[in-house]
Amino acid sequence: MIKVTCAIIRNEENEVLIVQRGEATDHPLKWEFPGGKLAKGESEEECIIREISEELSMDIVICGRLPVVEHDYGQKQIKLIPFICDTLDELPFLSEHLAYRWIVPEELSSIDFSEADIPVSESYYSLVSKEKGSGVTDRPEERQSFSDDRELQDMVNRMMSMKEAEWVATSAIENPAIFKKLYEYSFSSDKKLAFRASWTLSKVCDKFPDLIYPYLPDIINRLGEIDNESTQRSFLRIISLSDFARISVKHHGILAEHCFAALKSGFSAIAIKAYSMEILYNLVVIYPELLNELTSTINLLEGEGSAGVIARGTMILKKLAKTPINPKSSQL
Repeated sequence: MIKVTCAIIRNEENEVLIVQRGEATDHPLKWEFPGGKLAKGESEEECIIREISEELSMDIVICGRLPVVEHDYGQKQIKLIPFICDTLDELPFLSEHLAYRWIVPEELSSIDFSEADIPVSESYYSLVSKEKGSGVTDRPEERQSFSDDRELQDMVNRMMSMKEAEWVATSAIENPAIFKKLYEYSFSSDKKLAFRASWTLSKVCDKFPDLIYPYLPDIINRLGEIDNESTQRSFLRIISLSDFARISVKHHGILAEHCFAALKSGFSAIAIKAYSMEILYNLVVIYPELLNELTSTINLLEGEGSAGVIARGTMILKKLAKTPINPKSSQL
């Protein structure tokens, strides 16, 4: 019996990610939930986080489990261990699969899944339907107060869903000290804590973007120091959604340099490249002299072979073609 993990990955619209197997695989052109085999000595949780990072270059937060599925394919027997996960990454990098789709749970029954994935999809749809019918939420309505720093850190590390992150984010909105702590945790050497804290800050900024502006100069100054890719993704996402008129010319220059370097690097993750393109798009609108460099850099990325990066680059070029460019009096 081979132990295999899989992830039901949800995005901010509560859509679910499915991926299609290639023609030369055991189950050609079938759809499945991404995942893979347990490596020796790793836990099931470590396995799914590693597999999703390796297969799709995505960060996930584990939110729960579904019942284990045992299936006999004839040539092999597998024990499929499904995890429910949330993510802020919208563009998977396909290193093993042919295609991907984000679908609403109601579409699951119409998908041509691999046999072992069928009961997983049924279990997930049953859970979603039950929660909708009962009005179940991930957290009680009462607000928790945090008596000390360790308690807040533990809470951030235990977050198990997008809704729970939003609940912590609401506490941060109501209490500036919590917001400041989340910001500090985002630079922690504990990469798990740093990712979850910066992920939560991103949720805060979605609802109340004004809260981040006092911190933006420091974030931009420290982008080059952040070796935690997950935290960098969250911060670049926050910056890409910000009002660039409220960011100084000096920091425009730092952003341009950082984002061009990320695009030209062979080691940057797909989400980092995607958010860097969005930031540079915003800068080109202000500084048209950057247009040629951005266009040529995006065109060079076509040789990289990443469908996600190419698709985002094409989208940015189309946006630029339609966007009126109003030069700023001060140049970078």
